[in-house]
Amino acid sequence: MEISLKGDKEFDEIPSLNTKALRINLNENIYGTFSEIGAGQETVRQFFRAGGASGTIAKAMSAYDKDFSDAIYGIEADGRYVTETRLLKMLNHEIDIMERRLTRDKHPNKLFFSYANTVTTIDFAKQYKGHGWVGLRYQIEAGQPYNEISLHLRFKENDARLQQETLGVLGTNLIYGAFYKYNQPKKLLRYLYDHLDKDQLEIDTINFSGPAFKDVDNRLMSLQLVKNGMTDAVMFAPDGNNVLPARVLYKKNILALRGSFRPVTKVNIDMFEKSHEMFLKENKVDKNKTQVVFEITLSNLRAEGEIDEQDFMDRAKLLCSLGHTVLISNFQEYYKLVEYLSQYTKSRMGLAMGVNNLVDIFDEKYYRHLSGGILEAFGKLFFKDLRVYLYPMHDEDGEVITSENLKVHPRMKELYKFFKYNGKVVDITDYDNTILDVFSRDVLKKIADGDNSWETMLPEGVSKLIKEKSLFGYEAEEMMRPRNF
Repeated sequence: MEISLKGDKEFDEIPSLNTKALRINLNENIYGTFSEIGAGQETVRQFFRAGGASGTIAKAMSAYDKDFSDAIYGIEADGRYVTETRLLKMLNHEIDIMERRLTRDKHPNKLFFSYANTVTTIDFAKQYKGHGWVGLRYQIEAGQPYNEISLHLRFKENDARLQQETLGVLGTNLIYGAFYKYNQPKKLLRYLYDHLDKDQLEIDTINFSGPAFKDVDNRLMSLQLVKNGMTDAVMFAPDGNNVLPARVLYKKNILALRGSFRPVTKVNIDMFEKSHEMFLKENKVDKNKTQVVFEITLSNLRAEGEIDEQDFMDRAKLLCSLGHTVLISNFQEYYKLVEYLSQYTKSRMGLAMGVNNLVDIFDEKYYRHLSGGILEAFGKLFFKDLRVYLYPMHDEDGEVITSENLKVHPRMKELYKFFKYNGKVVDITDYDNTILDVFSRDVLKKIADGDNSWETMLPEGVSKLIKEKSLFGYEAEEMMRPRNF
């Protein structure tokens, strides 16, 4: 039995929290459980207060005592409680209980759901603002397979009580949106912030699964989080699923490569392989605790002022197929990327980049918004244990440009020398000189022109992937031939 979407027009006035909770309560078919740990029972409170809650709430609980929680949901291998695995165990346990205790003979039209959250709010010293996992497993047709939405949030407010209230608003928005906006996932995502400001919380990971979301690509939903200003950066793994950046980057040595990767060329891979070799030879770099990240900034995804989602998906599919972890960020300046990565690790970091990127870093125009200008930016960029691995390029006369002969603005010369001769910038010397003139823009033009020489500009296997998946506008020859009628 499908839920009616009648009356939910896009431009309707945003319904109040009470209205949202009441509408759920008055739907005779929606029935489920609430289990909330770490921040009170703020979500279920909205439904109790709205009235008619007996028609919606089968059970509400909060296993605050750790021994009770472990007895109900099991013990986590890492001993932690605010984790995605804990959330999933909560959802699994509660849905299983509902299915066993409520028979379909008695409730043939019920749409079962289980809402759960496991969070930690700000500490007394106000040094750690807190975070949490929130999830909903639910049906949109009675007796049919379950759908699931899970997300990770970071609190921004400096008061535990306010954080609890924020969580209650988010939970209500999630449940309402899941039932009444499931067929418009991008809008559902935006509606999570109804009655909330972006300075109250950040959503940095979200995943959709189940039959209602069979056509949803979680990488595109990741992009929406950054595009909508809900977070500054999102990460997804080679399997295409969104992953929590903190889980991937925590206490790791990090090597980051920024690029358009449109598509990945021999230069990109040579830069990656050579910088990776150099990075692993550095002191204090453990190969088993090293994470490589391919970063694409939002500005690189824009085409004529708008983000081309198909273009994004082409890059994402290609990088994932090659086994890489991808970070999509809203950081135009490198120092912001370093600040972000520094949240998760104090270990050594490296940035691999081309000469032209380093020249841009020493351009003052990018730092006019900072009161301390370029010096403030460089203080943030280089005060960490960071090193730049510089890939050379040819100039207009064919000369190879490296850190030794690149030209920065005359006012920046001494600043550049300071970082260069203090070992913060090192050249990639073992590079392939035959590929320095390979550029992504030329590859795209050749693909568009049907010039097959583009295949020689890409690493082994990449052209095959582009053809198989019809990426970057590639069309098979059979499709381009005129048809005879």
